[in-house]
Amino acid sequence: MIFIADSGSTKADWTPVINGEKGATFSTKGFNPNAWKTADIITELQKEFVHKMPVASASRVIFYGSGCWDAKRKKVISDALKVIFPKAKIEVQHDLLASARATCGDSPGIACILGTGSNSCLYDGIYEADNVTNLGYLIGDEGSGTHLGRKLIQAYFYREMPAELMTEFEKEVEGGKSEILDNLYEKPHPNLYLSRFTRFLNAHYYHPFVKELSKESFQEFVKRHVCKYEGHKTLPIHFVGSIAHFFEEPLREVVAEFGLNMGQIVKAPIDNLVAYHLEKAWKESKKGKEEELEE
Repeated sequence: MIFIADSGSTKADWTPVINGEKGATFSTKGFNPNAWKTADIITELQKEFVHKMPVASASRVIFYGSGCWDAKRKKVISDALKVIFPKAKIEVQHDLLASARATCGDSPGIACILGTGSNSCLYDGIYEADNVTNLGYLIGDEGSGTHLGRKLIQAYFYREMPAELMTEFEKEVEGGKSEILDNLYEKPHPNLYLSRFTRFLNAHYYHPFVKELSKESFQEFVKRHVCKYEGHKTLPIHFVGSIAHFFEEPLREVVAEFGLNMGQIVKAPIDNLVAYHLEKAWKESKKGKEEELEE
């Protein structure tokens, strides 16, 4: 049995592959090593796996995760997975590679993540060839759920929100400004708190203010990230993540405004990712058989 996982900061999708056949996908909390410690990941995964899935029979786990961009952060995840899957070969990769493999396959392109956070890379058909540094939710994450939430909160505090939306918004935060500030500066995971406000934006999707706010966020992302890659004017620009999915219309408008080539928009890459690995395994098996025949 093989487990393939794609994890953002909010949610992780897991798919078992048994004898080359895809099993049912299920979800757990997302594990970003910048926000989680190994011990806490173990505790959470034990709740989800130990009594529900035959983890002892897993031979391999391929985990693609948000925040897993270097050896130190990958180790936070891999050390936890080794406890949960004691007999498995553990592989931890950045979620950027997952988005690229899920949308580009074996072809060059630009792969972008627009979920709770945001990121992007130039993909050469095998690996990430270039990456404009993502500065995270404090001063970056343009185009993400966190960025959209931050822009909405700013409009509320700076009295830039239309009156009719202000009335509806205050129903969402009964504690008013104090509730918002407490969640941002006194409680953990302020990025996740900010991203929750995308539900309010999505509920008022066609309001001119919301459309303009979302377009401004996507314009920042395309200008500061996508347009920095060599070949961005000719390569397909692919997007994965819930924000890209739910705000598809303004995102497409922005990509068109920049004169770029829109590629796929995939809400959750796990199915495409599993298909990529199954096809890769099939090709390797076929190549091995051909080599045996030649001998």
